[in-house]
Amino acid sequence: MQVLSVTPEIFPLIKTGGLADVTGALPLALAGKGVAMRTLIPGYPQVMDAFKKKKAAHQYPLLQGAKASVQAVELAGLDLFVLDAPHLFDRPGGPYGDASGGDWPDNWRRFAALSQVGADIAAGAISGYMPDIVHAHDWQSAMTLAYMRYGQAVGTPSMITVHNLAFQGQFGAGIFGELGLPAVAMALDGVEYYGGVGFLKAGLQAAWAITTVSPTYAQEIRSAEFGMGLDGLINMRSRDLYGIVNGIDTDIWNPATDKHLAVNYTARTLKDRRSNRMAVEERFGLDRDDSPIACVVSRLTWQKGMDILAAVVDGIVATGARLVILGSGDAGLEGSLLAAAARHRGRVGVVVGYDEGLSHMMQGGCDAIVIPSRFEPCGLTQLYGLRYGCVPIVARTGGLADTVIDANEAAMSAGVATGFQFAPNNGGALLHAIRRLVDAHADAGLWASIQRQGMKADVSWDRSAEKYVELYRLLLSKRAA
Repeated sequence: MQVLSVTPEIFPLIKTGGLADVTGALPLALAGKGVAMRTLIPGYPQVMDAFKKKKAAHQYPLLQGAKASVQAVELAGLDLFVLDAPHLFDRPGGPYGDASGGDWPDNWRRFAALSQVGADIAAGAISGYMPDIVHAHDWQSAMTLAYMRYGQAVGTPSMITVHNLAFQGQFGAGIFGELGLPAVAMALDGVEYYGGVGFLKAGLQAAWAITTVSPTYAQEIRSAEFGMGLDGLINMRSRDLYGIVNGIDTDIWNPATDKHLAVNYTARTLKDRRSNRMAVEERFGLDRDDSPIACVVSRLTWQKGMDILAAVVDGIVATGARLVILGSGDAGLEGSLLAAAARHRGRVGVVVGYDEGLSHMMQGGCDAIVIPSRFEPCGLTQLYGLRYGCVPIVARTGGLADTVIDANEAAMSAGVATGFQFAPNNGGALLHAIRRLVDAHADAGLWASIQRQGMKADVSWDRSAEKYVELYRLLLSKRAA
């Protein structure tokens, strides 16, 4: 089965968040299940620099303002089509904005181009390659499905995965004339969205199937609270809506072999985590004692609930726990957390920024990871935590609720608890969960049981990949019908 994946980012070449981890891991997970996935990505500088030999599989004399080409390459074990369009992607900064954090004003044009190319490939533009299914990701590639719907690939099954419904790609109606779509597309059942053009909305409308990255999030986005204005459309498409929880790369995230750790360990050698704990204490300037260390590895944003956490840091310290934070984002939240670290020297440590190696060390040396997200389509850090015996403390939402078994009395008696859930998502409930952590940590046998149960959880891509294969087969059967 040939599947074309269209995505704005892919690990290890270009990453801003969990989307890249998913699009990088899924092709490898599907390879042993009878699915060959090729991925179309933009030719950002770091992508183009990763390969030297350039041989165009397809040429565009004019694509959204200038000439472009599609390069067929293999990188990092991935089979890629790279859209080489320097006028759109060869620029400093991040994939979506400049160094100051502002969005590129022509993002609509950049990702319309990516989507146009995706639809062209779906229609057979590249000699010798014809995908059976097209799988788009998030708003940046969602228009692929609209171009297919109004173009030559209308009969090819398509799917869109929503990694975060909050990011929708909404633009003014004035861009429509430059998208290259027929006039009929500018309609309520097409790309029109509140008088403008909605990239994600267009993909949701055109897709044969819609997936989100956890079953609970698939249900949450049908509500006004989580639907971000698209709940009406999503409910209309509810028969085609599926939730498939993400997995993680268990080779990269493996405490038995992780080179970022001071000492490797397994569920049978949990005592060896002590050396990693000491490394965390040293890196963050913490007091050396036996109290639990809770960690946060996150973007410091409202969605991630970091304002809730910042408001109760004093209360967390009062429970006896220590707290370490790695992340960046909202300047006000960064300042608040740095001020808390200054108030509680030895009990709270903060590193502003992102450090992949340090994030691994924190999972390998801290006792718990705190994730108070207001909404979380799937979440990956709690899966890393389970894998590393770093017990998750999570808000009861989205993929967090689907992947962590709360250590309530029944779950602990049955020996199946893997972490702590809390609701409602406010400071009081979070503090209560931290107190539960401190109490459980004081019982060494109970704590080790929770850690080991989490480490036994299947957080690999295997089961998730099987569900994608089932859905691909379902879509192919619909085409045959």
